Amino acid sequence: MGKKSLKLGFYLLFALSLVSIVGLSYFTDITERSPLVLCQSWWAFPPTKEVRYYTTPEKIIIKPWLGQHHVYGVFMIPTGYRYDYLFKLSLPGENTRCGAVQPTSESLVPDVDVKPGYYLLKGYLNTRIALRLIFQGHLNQLKQPENWKLGYFKPRKKSVFSKKHTRNTGSNQTSQ
Repeated sequence: MGKKSLKLGFYLLFALSLVSIVGLSYFTDITERSPLVLCQSWWAFPPTKEVRYYTTPEKIIIKPWLGQHHVYGVFMIPTGYRYDYLFKLSLPGENTRCGAVQPTSESLVPDVDVKPGYYLLKGYLNTRIALRLIFQGHLNQLKQPENWKLGYFKPRKKSVFSKKHTRNTGSNQTSQ
């Protein structure tokens, strides 16, 4: 009876260890993935009474085989303007997709001449979404700048008594 219970205890410990490792790796995989963002997110497109302009990327990089953050558009907007938190990718016959926008340094973007009075932003498309679109035959459409749109607007001038600042535009300016 002693050997059977020892053997049973070993198998039980082995099974529990296996389930724990698989469960932990599954949980870690889910938490490390970049979040998918809905285009209808209330925070993604700041409401404004000002005119909202739209721009297309100056350059598009599509290299998902290099891993995360290798599918993006480089947008250029005027200094002093605020931008939407997400850009929109609209391909014919597909749902509109969105991606996160972040300021970037000019030195990190070769082959893009920044106009005076402008700054650069990178709009990142989720790698899994990009791969899915490529496998569905949309690579040429992904490369078309007119399918990528980023909204931006001139914020209202704030009173000199206001302590709120505009979002960082890469030049650390505050609104007046």
